[in-house]
Amino acid sequence: MLDVSDEVRAEIGDDEANRLLTGDNAPGSYDCTSCRAPGDTGRIPTSTVLFVGEETAVLAFAHATCVPSQVIKVSEEEVQGAVRTITADAAAAAHAAPPAPSLPAQAPAPVPPPGPAGPTAPMAAAAHAPAPAPPYDSAHAQAPAHTREPAPGPARPDTGRSTEHAVLGVTCGQILIDETLHAAVVVEPTARIARPGSDGHGDDFLPLLVEQGFMPVTGLTQAPAPVPGWSVLVAMGQLHAILQPPTGGSLQQNIWWQAHEALPVTDGWRTAANQSNSVLVYAAPVGSIGRQPREDLLREALVQAAAKGVLVAAAMPLAGS
Repeated sequence: MLDVSDEVRAEIGDDEANRLLTGDNAPGSYDCTSCRAPGDTGRIPTSTVLFVGEETAVLAFAHATCVPSQVIKVSEEEVQGAVRTITADAAAAAHAAPPAPSLPAQAPAPVPPPGPAGPTAPMAAAAHAPAPAPPYDSAHAQAPAHTREPAPGPARPDTGRSTEHAVLGVTCGQILIDETLHAAVVVEPTARIARPGSDGHGDDFLPLLVEQGFMPVTGLTQAPAPVPGWSVLVAMGQLHAILQPPTGGSLQQNIWWQAHEALPVTDGWRTAANQSNSVLVYAAPVGSIGRQPREDLLREALVQAAAKGVLVAAAMPLAGS
């Protein structure tokens, strides 16, 4: 019951793909790379997910209802982190049970990509390091979770003549709409976002997103409409990125926002996301939302932003290809 997509097959080769499909290299039991719940390739429809870094690739498994089979390009640091996790899981399994001749039950061993991995979207490595984009920092808090990271793509910060650096604040929380809890992500920059090529004095954050399919929000009485080609990457139980449609004839989605360090989310958030296979993404200009310590305060801030006409949103599937 294993699915190997054409793009995964192209990366790992026909021989390895066939060995997976015949069960020779399938892990049997595994922890879903998205929701972290147990799975079984012999009884549950399962997707193969290949995480590709600059020099390393890791093959993981997920419930087909959580994530489709696909290739996901991530930073080399994230791939190495996955390798360390797999190694630790394998070591723990070795102490708990006699060694088996097959690959570890949690996930197969890291596999080197057959060719050079494609470049990832530009990111600032650290707040103080020079980079193609303005420098960014990161921060984490509990309930809801926050982070601040770069946003390459159509709404990429461009402060023009201003010396102020824009940082995207990302908050994860649950939003109650029509008696149903939805996993939500709220995006708010810390400075104005100027359209590339402009004089840098305006704030084009919302117009840029509307051009990409986001819709204005007037209230939180109904979920926003889906936006084609976008998705939210939740892997290994954490929020990794927001992906935007491919460009230039490519079939691979581009990274619009990527966490410098994967952002932990609550079990409730992850459960809501997997039950609906979607995440509601809200965005507002600088100063509209703020970093709210509780989900009720986050909802109130969203309602106020909607009433002022400065909130846009879209529903996105989990890591859609």
